[in-house]
Amino acid sequence: MTLPIVHSPAYDARFPIGHRFPMSKYKLLADVLLRDGLATKDSFHVPAPAPINWVKLAHDAEYVDQVYGFDVPLHIQKLVGFEMTERAIVRAQCATTGTVMAARLALEAGIACNTAGGSHHANSQQGAGFCTFNDVGVAARLLLESSEISSALVFDTDVHQGDGTAEIFKDEPRVFTVSLHAENNYPHPKQISDLDVPLPDGMEDHAYLKTVTLTLEKLRNQIHPDIVFFNAGVDVHKDDQLGRLALTDFGIEQRERLVISHFRSRGIPVCGVIGGGYSKDIEALAQRHAILHRVATEFVF
Repeated sequence: MTLPIVHSPAYDARFPIGHRFPMSKYKLLADVLLRDGLATKDSFHVPAPAPINWVKLAHDAEYVDQVYGFDVPLHIQKLVGFEMTERAIVRAQCATTGTVMAARLALEAGIACNTAGGSHHANSQQGAGFCTFNDVGVAARLLLESSEISSALVFDTDVHQGDGTAEIFKDEPRVFTVSLHAENNYPHPKQISDLDVPLPDGMEDHAYLKTVTLTLEKLRNQIHPDIVFFNAGVDVHKDDQLGRLALTDFGIEQRERLVISHFRSRGIPVCGVIGGGYSKDIEALAQRHAILHRVATEFVF
């Protein structure tokens, strides 16, 4: 078997060159996967825009109607961090379906990855922090609603706290949220996850990987979910523009291997989403995001 990978050309909303959100990384990530033989053009699972009723499972109906009606208030657009154009909105809709598809593929195959997703700052009321919809929030809600799963774990290693995800699931005992993040980074203030692991500025590979290992072991006897949503943000990298940690490519690769092997060895399906990553060197950034997919292929049986 090959790794099931979800991707759509719509993931690239074609922001102007130099925009602070590196939108072209999605296309370049797909190019890396094709070039490295991890996928073919015909092997990608291509998502359609998410039905509005799916998105309303995790978000306020008025906000969702505004987004689907291309009529998002300016103050919310400012919170999100970019203009909510039709392309940007369709991109968010497709990325949300992409995580739903990846989750369902993971339930079938044991592991699957999206080439987008991890929009963890969008909360139940609105978007924020470059996140329009919380794709993991929608996917987990939908799978619970349809009885495809009875429990889920969100294991978020993006450098920023998964505040939106924590808020969406704060009263949902069937979803356990974990966030390992730079303590002094955005957002301010933080939300309360089921397990928060705040990290000091400048943390390097060895200390970080030890922390990941200890966190995984803490969870071993605490929870056995039907699926894990793994947010593999690469903004933990030492060269990331918005990160405060100091991991190398090797450290990210080892993180991915630690997390995926821990859950797959326990027979728990893993749905990988790429999370954050910010750099003017978009090619290098795409290569970093591809580490998730490259390591995930080691666990396809």
